[in-house]
Amino acid sequence: MKSIWRNKTWPATLLLAAGAVISGAANAVENLPGGPSVRQLNLPTGITKIAQEQHFLHNAMMVLCTVIFVAVFSVMFYSIWKHRKSVGHKAANFHESVVVEVIWTIVPFIIVILMALPATKILVAQKDTTNADLTIKVTGYQWKWGYDYIKGEGEGLGFISTLDSSQRAMSDAGAHGDVPKDYLFKVDNPLVVPVDKKIRIITTANDVIHAFAVPQFGIKQDAIPGFVRDTWFRPEKIGDYYGQCQELCGKEHAYMPIHVKVLPAEDYTAWVEDKKKEAAAKLDDPNKVWVLPDLLARGEKVYAANCAACHQANGKGAGPIKPLDGSAIVLDADHKKQLHIVLNGAGNGAMPSWKALSDTDLAAVATFTKNSWSNKTGQLVQPAEVLAERGK
Repeated sequence: MKSIWRNKTWPATLLLAAGAVISGAANAVENLPGGPSVRQLNLPTGITKIAQEQHFLHNAMMVLCTVIFVAVFSVMFYSIWKHRKSVGHKAANFHESVVVEVIWTIVPFIIVILMALPATKILVAQKDTTNADLTIKVTGYQWKWGYDYIKGEGEGLGFISTLDSSQRAMSDAGAHGDVPKDYLFKVDNPLVVPVDKKIRIITTANDVIHAFAVPQFGIKQDAIPGFVRDTWFRPEKIGDYYGQCQELCGKEHAYMPIHVKVLPAEDYTAWVEDKKKEAAAKLDDPNKVWVLPDLLARGEKVYAANCAACHQANGKGAGPIKPLDGSAIVLDADHKKQLHIVLNGAGNGAMPSWKALSDTDLAAVATFTKNSWSNKTGQLVQPAEVLAERGK
C-alpha cells in the first residue's frame, strides 16, 4: 500500500480505476425501449399527441424562461458593471416613469398569456375523456394493479398485474452483475390495448393513494380510495410501454410497475378471444371436490403471484406483515377464520381483500398455506367453502 502512495502515478491509477467502475456500472444498465433511458434528463417524446405536445411545450417554456433569465441578468450585470462608483458614476435621483411602468406591466402580461394559452389547451385536452373506444378501470393495490375492461372490445375481462416473481427474487438477491433491460418492469399480466384507439382509464384504489403513470403516453392520474378519477390516451405506435406507481404507497412502492402492450387491431381481437377462453376455463365449478395434490399445485402459483411479495416465499412475513408459517388462524381447523380475512382484508387495508380471485384460487391458496413450511395440517379447503363465506 505504501508503495502505491509513494508512486507519483497514483492519481492516474485511481482515475483509471474509478473510470472502470463507472464504465462497468453504466454497461450493466441499458435503455428500455418504451421505458426509461439511462441518464435521461428530458421528458420522452411519447407516442400520443398529448405526450408530444407536452414535450414541445416543456421545451418551449424552457427556452422562453432561459431567454428571459439571460436578458434580465445581462442587463442587470451590465448596469452594475458599467455604472459602478469606482469609475466615477454617481447615483441618479429620479422618480417614476409612466412609460417604463406600462412596459414592465404589459410585457410580462403578454408573456404569461403566451405561456398560458398552449398550456391550457393541452390541459383541457387531457381531461376530455368523451367518445372513448375502450374504457378500463385501473385499481391500485399494495402493491399491484387490477385491470377491468368495462366498456368496448374486451368488456368483462379482468385480471391482476404484479411484478414478475423472478425479478422480485433477483432484487431480493441484490441484483448483482448484468440485469435485464426490463428489470423491475416485467409483470405477469400486462395491460393490453389496441393501437389508434382512444383508451379511457378510470382510476381508483383499494387501500392507499397510488398513481397510474405511463410517460410515453403523457398520462399520470392519482388512484384514490373511495374516489374515481379518469384520464385517456390514444397510442399511435405498437410496442411495449412502461410506467410505475408515482405516489409513495408503502414499502413495496418500487415493485409496482406498469406494462402496457399496444397491439394492432386484429392482434388485439385475437388477444381478447384468448383471454375470454382463459377466463371461461378459470370459472371452475365451485361445487367440484378437489384432491390435496391438485389444490397444492394451484395454490403455490396463486401464492407466488399474489402473496409472496408481502408474506415472503418462506411464509415468515416481514416487519408489520404477519407470518403465515405457524399462524394460529392458518392452523385453525375452522376455515372460516382465514377465509374471512382473505375475502375482506384486515388491518385497515394492510391486508387487502382478495375477492377478485376465483373461489377455486382462494381455496387453493388457503390450502397451500395450511400445508406448507411447518404448517403440515393436512387440511383441505374446498371452493364451496369459499363460495359460502363470500356470500356473507
